[in-house]
Amino acid sequence: MAEEYNLSIPASLAKKIKERIEGTGFDSISSYVTYVLRELLAEDEKENELTKEDEEKIKERLRALGYLD
Repeated sequence: MAEEYNLSIPASLAKKIKERIEGTGFDSISSYVTYVLRELLAEDEKENELTKEDEEKIKERLRALGYLD
């Protein structure tokens, strides 16, 4: 089971979030904030992934330096 933490946010921010989620599928401020944070973390992870082209360049450099056959 995942560990849960309670976080506090300023009332003014909570009010803005509550207004933003009206009429959406989000049933709470917590569910919306969780969704937004997951999306941000996923974007960050994607940005840090190497492309196939990057991998090939690295392999070529390592071969040239004698680290790979």
